[in-house]
This record gives sequence, C-alpha cells and structure tokens, in this order.
Amino acid sequence: MGPAFPARLRRPPLRVWVWLAAALALVVTAALLWRGSDAAATESTTAPAADVPEGAPAAAVSRIWTADGGPVPALPVQDGRVLVGEEHGVRAFDAVTGEEAWHYTRSNARLCDLTAVDGRAVAVFATADRCDEAVALDAGTGVRQWTRNLSLRPDVTLTSSPGMVLATAPTGVVVVDPGSDTLRWRADASDGCRIDDGDVGGTAVVLLESCDGTLRLRGLGRGDGEDSWSQDLVLPDPAVPVALAGSDRLVAVVAGDALQLFRATDGSPLPAVGLPPAGPDDPPPAVVESAGALFVWTRGTTYALDQAAGRLLWSVPSAGLPAAGNEKALEVLGPPVLVPEDGAFVSRDARTGAEIGRSTVDDELPAGGSTATVGPVVVYRLADRVLAHR
Repeated sequence: MGPAFPARLRRPPLRVWVWLAAALALVVTAALLWRGSDAAATESTTAPAADVPEGAPAAAVSRIWTADGGPVPALPVQDGRVLVGEEHGVRAFDAVTGEEAWHYTRSNARLCDLTAVDGRAVAVFATADRCDEAVALDAGTGVRQWTRNLSLRPDVTLTSSPGMVLATAPTGVVVVDPGSDTLRWRADASDGCRIDDGDVGGTAVVLLESCDGTLRLRGLGRGDGEDSWSQDLVLPDPAVPVALAGSDRLVAVVAGDALQLFRATDGSPLPAVGLPPAGPDDPPPAVVESAGALFVWTRGTTYALDQAAGRLLWSVPSAGLPAAGNEKALEVLGPPVLVPEDGAFVSRDARTGAEIGRSTVDDELPAGGSTATVGPVVVYRLADRVLAHR
C-alpha cells in the first residue's frame, strides 16, 4: 500500500457562506433593534397586593416618610399604595413604610401626565414630539392592564372620575375608559375658542373656554361627548383671574373674589360665595367630592357645598382639601372628612363642619395639599411630593 495522505479539506460551498453572513446580519440587526426598542427601554417591577392596616390616625402624628416626584395624581392613594410620577415613569410606595412597592419606567420616553382612578394608574408618555402612548397599571401590584397608542399634544393634562379618564389640551379633549383601552369619544374646542381647562365629574365633562374675549363654560355629556349646555361667565372686570376649580354635580369657578357655582346638568347659575382677596402666591384652587358634598379649597379656606341645593354648608381656614375619614369607626356621628388645618388633621362632620376629632402634627403642613388615609397613616398630597404621617 502506498503512503496514507490526509484527506483534503473542502471549502464549504458559496451558498453556505451566504447563509452564514445573512444569519449573522439578522442577529446583529435584532440586537440593535432590541437595544432601541420600547421593550429594552422599559423597566417594570410588580408586587403582591398591599396589606392595608386597620385603624384610624392617632391623636398625635409625626411625619414618617416623604417621596418627591411629579406629576402626582390628584388622588394618589389607590389600593393601599401611594402613587408618584417622575420624569420617565411611575413609582408606587407602601403607605406604612414608604418603601418602593413597584415601578414602571421608560428610559426612551417622557411622562406627560398621570392620573389614578378605579384602582389603576393611567399614564401617558411621549416618545417623540407628541404624547402618543398610554398605559394602565394595577395600582396595588404594578401589573400592566393595557397599553394603547394615542396622538395627544405635549401640553395635555389628565383628570379622572370613576369610569373615565379625561385628556385635556387647548384644542380638544379625549375620553378613555380606565378599565380597558377603549377610546370613548373626543371633542374639539368650540369654533374660535381655546380650552383653558377641563374636568370630569359624576354628571358631565366641563370645559372652560376662551372665546374672543369671552370666558365660557361648556358642558359635555359623560357618555357621548355631545354638547349639553354652555354658559358665558359674567365677570365684574374682564381682567380678573378666572380658574375652573372642578366639577361634580356642581361646577365651581373661582372668578376674582367670588366662587361662582353652576349646576352640572344644565349650566344654570346659582348664588355665588364671596371669597377673601387673592394673595400673590396662592396655589390654584381644587375640589373633591366626599360624603355627598363638594369641597372647594381656595384662598386658604375649605368650603363645603351642598350639591343638591347649591348652597354653602360651612367653611374653615385650612391648608388644603379634605379626604373621607374612617366612616366605619365614626358612622354613629355621621360621615366625617379629614381637613388639613393649622397644626392638625381635623376630622369634621361633612354636613355641619362640627369637629369630631383631631390628629395634631409636629410640623407645618404646606398649603395647597390634600389628605387621604390608609388605616392609621395620613398621606398629604402636594403637586411635587407626598408626606406620610403616623
């Protein structure tokens, strides 16, 4: 036998090299797409449902934790969590410990605004020039409920009431169902008008519009967005500052030194409530509905209004808006509300304003906040932070 020679290596066919190059290109492209994708830019954690403690605030409370951020939802306490927005997302905190429970952040997007309703956090993000993506998260756990694409202006603001999220911009409004990704309806500003503000209550969506030098209230049906009524505001001086405080069955407007009231069903005016003169640094007015009354905070005073009769029930100097108190513990005395006042959170009867109890505070409560209770913890919400007391 002759000498054995090793077998000569054969080059792979050209088509194999082509296939390998194509596969490598696909891998590189997929990696680059992933790095620039929403999925790669999204960081999300979840948590078990909150264990909400029982009990009521003590007779004396101290600040136990704070969380800075913004925007902060008007009603940040949902399902035992405290919700706070930040530049790129949402964080939820344990009401008792102040520890982060969950977060949802998007490094490639800006948070336009955030609202909380029906146990959900609903946030709108901007990935380019417009606010174009909405997401709903379970407030207790952080689990994502739905996402959808929108096309909203960068100056959009969100408000909500049970079953509705209202997105308001100067040129129009959009209503989204917080329980799904359903866009219920949209409405444009009236011809020749600009929307200055909007709010949604239990009866209607109410817009404050500027129309060729005239300020106008416009009521839209909650269910279909059809025009229900309009009412031009009568002002003692066209230069007086005007702000929509909010709406439920009543619509409240701060106009100069008066709180003007209107019925949300038809826009008919009711007797106004006089206000003290405005200060140079007054925070904007706000409202909340609780125990069947509408509570308006403005000029350092809480005003309790009977929504059926449209009359003033009582008023008290305060730092901000109340929240519903521990009704089970005090049901014999009537439904209470917890009002942030000078040096204390004061529990008052919603109909009479009579003091039922108080929790003194060892630090000053900044003006323009609102209270909420989670068992023995009092959460004080401000536009740029939340303060928890126990």
